[in-house]
Amino acid sequence: MESLQPKGEKMRRAIKWISEVKMVEKSAPISALIERAALRFNLSPKEGEFLRNFYEQAE
Repeated sequence: MESLQPKGEKMRRAIKWISEVKMVEKSAPISALIERAALRFNLSPKEGEFLRNFYEQAE
């Protein structure tokens, strides 16, 4: 069963979580954090791809 959160909310939470973890685990590869976030926040493959593109552009 899908959560009742709006889709945008899941993405905002995932980005916030990745940012917080990255501050603590500075050497953690962003790809591993994206995979962990996708599982944690039940993101679709399309949302995971969006996160990869988002962080590639940020570098």
